[in-house]
Amino acid sequence: MAERAENAELRTDFALLIDGQLVGGEDSLDVINPAFGTIFARCPAAGRAQLDEAVAAARRAFESWRGTTFEHRAGLVRKMAQALREHQSELAELLTREQGKPLSQSVAEIDRGAAQSEGMVGIEIPVETLVDDDQRHIELHYRPLGVVGIITPWNAPVNLALGPLVSALYTGNTVVLKPSPYTPLTTLKLGELLRDIFPAGVVNVLAGGDELGQWITEHSGVDKISFTGSVATGKKVAASAAGTLKRVTLELGGNDPAIILDDVDPKAIAKKVFFASFVNSGQVCMAIKRIYAHESVYDELCDALVEEANKAKVGNGLDPETELGPLQNRMQYDKVRSIIEETKKSGARILAGGDVPEGGGYFIPPTLVADVDENSRLVREEQFGPVVPILKYSDLDDAVRRANDTRYGLSGSVWTADPERGRQIAQRLEVGTAWVNQHRATSAFVPFGGAKESGLGRQYSAIGLKGYMEPEVISVAKG
Repeated sequence: MAERAENAELRTDFALLIDGQLVGGEDSLDVINPAFGTIFARCPAAGRAQLDEAVAAARRAFESWRGTTFEHRAGLVRKMAQALREHQSELAELLTREQGKPLSQSVAEIDRGAAQSEGMVGIEIPVETLVDDDQRHIELHYRPLGVVGIITPWNAPVNLALGPLVSALYTGNTVVLKPSPYTPLTTLKLGELLRDIFPAGVVNVLAGGDELGQWITEHSGVDKISFTGSVATGKKVAASAAGTLKRVTLELGGNDPAIILDDVDPKAIAKKVFFASFVNSGQVCMAIKRIYAHESVYDELCDALVEEANKAKVGNGLDPETELGPLQNRMQYDKVRSIIEETKKSGARILAGGDVPEGGGYFIPPTLVADVDENSRLVREEQFGPVVPILKYSDLDDAVRRANDTRYGLSGSVWTADPERGRQIAQRLEVGTAWVNQHRATSAFVPFGGAKESGLGRQYSAIGLKGYMEPEVISVAKG
């Protein structure tokens, strides 16, 4: 455990939200600032009895909340979005302190979360007429499920909470929301804002350790789980939820390929490809994690990406010049360091970075690797950090095969001067989302989720919203 920073005041102004009340916990969590590796805050942690209280409150609130209209619920979500914008500065600074990302990106995360929330509540879920003839009138309705347990990760805690939160609330469900124990603080402050907007019990926010997540997934009073995180944990969530046949939406890890075709100008795309790979120091499920470049542009692309890596400023996210912050936690930092060391020993060529500085923070410079074995950890695993392999190909069919040769299937991209050619190749990628000449482009109106082991279900769009509802057929015989 890290020591608390000397001469730093420990921040403790946090509370759980249960049934409309801000309360303490049965235990507490120490929260580390990853830029220093030191404790800067402590927050309450819920015990099993408090989870039971929150679930009971959510079930009580569901009886009246489910009867409200989409329009009414949309109005409250819009008030939430406005509150996020009004408190954006203080929330963003707290987010950077607990997560590590540059302050500008924390501001953008909150702004994007607010905009996505407003977008989702503009989507209609109408009653669908399936049959209307002389004998029968059959309609397809969608009704809310009940209590939704939402478990979120540490890489983008605000944005990845708001997507499922708004989906659940807008469709008439009530919520128990649990953030990662590494980054609970901004979500708890979000709970304080929601207390003044939504009726008591509609939203409950509980911080706690990993055991709290397990209690939520197996709780008989929870009807659906929305989980965002690793594949390994997602499988445990699905197994635990199966005991009561809960509905699940799982947005899990990715090992996204980017295929660079032979007709591109490497210098023209380098900045976009670099940012899509290294934003949030690579701690993004849909970041580019493998780059496949045609042999005719390979060397020039490597040089252009190295140039981007060498000029990127790594540092404390509160420094306005910082572009890449630290890894969020020690466990992930140690994992990425081990991948880099193993890659070095394999004989691969380090093009940029690779040397981890000494110090208290969890900093790793952007690292680009060439001549790496296709079966190495760096290529096969989701590194979830600032180290990316650049792999050469000569045959496009071979590149597509290699890109698809993974248990992951979240997203991927194709980069080309010919968008139609890119679209045809994108269709061959075995992923939930395939982009052309872009990466990480998402929208409230476009479904997002993974193929293969990268998840189940979708977030966003009408498809995502319906995942928080039960389809019900109403069939009426005439005469």
